[in-house]
Amino acid sequence: MPRRGRGYNGGIGTCRQREQDLTKAQVIKTRLPVPAPTPEALLEQVHAALEEMKAKDAVEIDVRGKTSIADFLVVASGTSTRHVKSCADETVQFAKKCGVMPLGVEGEREAEWVLVDLGDVIVHVMLPRVREFYALERLWTVGDQPPGADDSEE
Repeated sequence: MPRRGRGYNGGIGTCRQREQDLTKAQVIKTRLPVPAPTPEALLEQVHAALEEMKAKDAVEIDVRGKTSIADFLVVASGTSTRHVKSCADETVQFAKKCGVMPLGVEGEREAEWVLVDLGDVIVHVMLPRVREFYALERLWTVGDQPPGADDSEE
């Protein structure tokens, strides 16, 4: 029987360990602090971040009862793609300060519309032309006012 060097078996164990480490590293764990902040507290952090970055026309939309994906949507505008990305990045940083890791951030590469999913609060930061085109505020507030409410000023 040929004699094997000391490193032979150790090499297999090391390779398996490395494989397990790679598998663990690929799992993204999102955890909320205990106790998790209320949606309202998270919303305050979002508004603080957007105010800090001087985002334009931030609007908060209460979508409880309309969808189960979130409690609030926040829509804001940035003056340029760099400003849009910076506002989204600052929102993520403020959320992390209160212990909430974002579930996802989309659109950072183009930065015309960046979505930050914080679970109970979803933040949309857009260029004004993109915001006007998609009109999320109108989409999510249709039916909130009774018919004829706009005509009450007559």
